[in-house]
Amino acid sequence: MSKRCYYEVLGCGKGASPAEIKAAYRKLAKELHPDCNPGDHACEGKFKEINEAYDVLKDDQKRAAYDRFGHAAFENGGRNGFNAGNPFDFTGSFSEVFDDLFGEFMGGRHHRRQNRGGDLRHNLQVSLEEAYKGCRVEIKVPSAVACQDCEGSGAESGTRAETCPTCAGHGKVRASQGFFTIERTCPHCQGRGRVVKNPCRSCGGSGHVQKERTLAVDIPPGVAEGLRIRLTGEGQAGFNGGPPGDLYVFVSVGEHPIFQREGHNLYCHVPVSFVTAALGGSMEVPTLDGGRAKVAIPEGTQSGRQFRLRGKGMPVLQGGGLHGDLYVEIAVETPVKLSKTQKELLRAFEAANQQGNQPESEGFFAKVKEFWSAATGS
Repeated sequence: MSKRCYYEVLGCGKGASPAEIKAAYRKLAKELHPDCNPGDHACEGKFKEINEAYDVLKDDQKRAAYDRFGHAAFENGGRNGFNAGNPFDFTGSFSEVFDDLFGEFMGGRHHRRQNRGGDLRHNLQVSLEEAYKGCRVEIKVPSAVACQDCEGSGAESGTRAETCPTCAGHGKVRASQGFFTIERTCPHCQGRGRVVKNPCRSCGGSGHVQKERTLAVDIPPGVAEGLRIRLTGEGQAGFNGGPPGDLYVFVSVGEHPIFQREGHNLYCHVPVSFVTAALGGSMEVPTLDGGRAKVAIPEGTQSGRQFRLRGKGMPVLQGGGLHGDLYVEIAVETPVKLSKTQKELLRAFEAANQQGNQPESEGFFAKVKEFWSAATGS
């Protein structure tokens, strides 16, 4: 069976640059690697094929010979144009890009692993007024910071951490089995690449100590329940010179005795006397910014009616000065603990009621009368 063109195998043109050839190989190697396709003999064959193609095309001399003579350049001991002993070193081809392919999982081949510090979470509650105006809040955060006595090395003063003899400072150890190479975290140094024989007394050799820090958090106007604010680099300290983690502040908004919030809008339940509801009038209601707003109550206002005050609600987060609305909901209050005179006046008022004074009551009882008539058949 004749061999396929090496350029066709890698899926690139004959004029492809070395970078393009390498990129094509890396992509296929990820897809066809036997570890990703266990038991798939077809993928295993294709994996060997792309390694053979890349081994030739990555080398300028081999590629020139292949471009001139094709596969014949490497047949019959190289008498057709190229003599390289064993021209197809598949393991060399793959190991060349091994770190590129799996570096994000393995942590690199030639460098001591640097570990990023862990992220922290802090729950912060603000009042509705603070959420309306925005504010700066100081919070206290306990976290791991680099030990000052040993400058984060973990070694006692006058000594220093030594290179791990197991992994030679790489933080990783490799084991080869046939064609494949497996890399894992060094069990001796736990991936740090160093071992401390004389640990620092202040941090016990960890290089970190627990410390409570005071940080300022800016709460923007209009902040909503559950908003997450990220403070970059304010989390746990990293290891081996790695960067610190981040601090995430989760904001909750407390309840208010007067206002209820729904999105950008505010709601306020206001009781009014039945006289004001019947005859009409006006009243002043509070606004969350500390001001007052006047609301006109028309004659015959019923419980549950809402009056909308535009722009008196919560600021829209990053809304360029936009605000929601304030809805004032009326609750007609029935008087209690009436005096004898008041009761007599109410009875006289009831006796003077005319048809149409109470349309909701009249309409309801008319429906009830029809219902009972239908139920009894009369």
